[in-house]
Amino acid sequence: MAHENYDLAALKARLGGIRTEDNPALVRQKSRDFYWYSPTLKRQLDAVNGDIVAFPTSEEEVLSILAACFALSIPVTPRGAGTGNYGQAMPLAGGLVLDLSGLDKVLEIAPGRVRAQAGAILADIDEACAASGQELRLHPSTYRTASIGGFIAGGSGGVGSITWGGLRDLGNIVSLRIATMEANPRMLHLTGEEVQKASHAYGTNGIILEVEMPLAPAYGWIEAIIGFADFGEAAAYANALGEQDAILKKLISVIAAPIPQDYFLRHRKYLPDGMHVVLAMVAPVAGAAFESFTNRWGGQMLFRSDLLGPEEAKGLPPLYELAWNHTTLRALRVDPSITYLQTLYPFPDQLALVERIHAELGDEAPAHLEFVRFDGKVTCFGLPLVRFTSEQRLEEIIARHEAMGIPVFNPHRYTLEEGGMKQTDAVQLAFKREADPAGLLNPGKMIAWEQADFDFDTGRTYLFAGLERHAAGSGV
Repeated sequence: MAHENYDLAALKARLGGIRTEDNPALVRQKSRDFYWYSPTLKRQLDAVNGDIVAFPTSEEEVLSILAACFALSIPVTPRGAGTGNYGQAMPLAGGLVLDLSGLDKVLEIAPGRVRAQAGAILADIDEACAASGQELRLHPSTYRTASIGGFIAGGSGGVGSITWGGLRDLGNIVSLRIATMEANPRMLHLTGEEVQKASHAYGTNGIILEVEMPLAPAYGWIEAIIGFADFGEAAAYANALGEQDAILKKLISVIAAPIPQDYFLRHRKYLPDGMHVVLAMVAPVAGAAFESFTNRWGGQMLFRSDLLGPEEAKGLPPLYELAWNHTTLRALRVDPSITYLQTLYPFPDQLALVERIHAELGDEAPAHLEFVRFDGKVTCFGLPLVRFTSEQRLEEIIARHEAMGIPVFNPHRYTLEEGGMKQTDAVQLAFKREADPAGLLNPGKMIAWEQADFDFDTGRTYLFAGLERHAAGSGV
């Protein structure tokens, strides 16, 4: 994508001793994320490139970079570990890529909470919390490589969401410390509902520098794979397991055959042909109850991590790396033509909707369900794999889901609004004007900023709803 010629020499002079790189190969590498999961985004974004990368190691350096870029009208795109899937970290207008991996310190651990810099890796945060017997409530399947700031800026939930819900739920982010993009950048401290202004906003309205998250008790989780000959039975079992509140759970995934057999290569010997599988992580204290519950449902216990010897366990990835979007990644490694969707099966009709869409599209879009707490109810998201043939057919599959009442959070769109993940409204737009008055943060990602006549009230389902609230019956 063409963009302006920015005064990089003047920028370097202003930044002094702060490390920057403009080597084309490195800049290109740092201008990428996992956008190539989508053939549509690969076509649209493959030429996207920044002009220079900055590597701050302190908040003070970040503020200096933002002030210099503001003075020179150079756009800034923040980047964590680059594990996002929607082009969030890709600089559409070029300019400076702000690599925050150098801000990686865990700052404070207390009962029930942890405070860390944005570049801290999720697994490293948990390692630091282990001595206190605590761990993060939620993490994506990219836990071992993703940063906490990137998770907040572009993620939605993941492992742990069956118990704790998602990042959209109040209380799952305690506070955020963000920097504004102004002549004299300010630090803002967001708490309560305010954090939702900056969460899942791709860094369009402030640079997340510090995150405070709630913690939960840590367990040596039992990983299990349960097999069912019938897909509907597997989904019903998973839904019922999700409703067993006394069984502590961290993951419940349902993956239709032949996905596990074709793509879970290291676990292949545990996966009989034709068997649909449920992936589960449960606390050891619930082990016996979990086994009894599974027996009651007639599930076949194919794998349990606590029954493996050290040699047998060696080389097996953690179970969460078979779930969420790692399912897609493992499929792509075997078959590059695979892509995926992100859907919601609304409560209370989730099992009927799953059955209908799987019966119609199960061969072309084999089912993958992730059970979660959504608005307090157990239901499931879908991350079905799609055997890609054309962009037109992909759009038809999306339309078929939506016609059945299955909202699609479209991972083949790179803007906040078009994908259905983040709804912008007057509150979000006002915050953008306050924090980024010149529109230099990740330009091109927020349609409401780019288009003055943007219609906020589209009537569609958004995962992260807008922040405006209208009192029921008030007539407002």
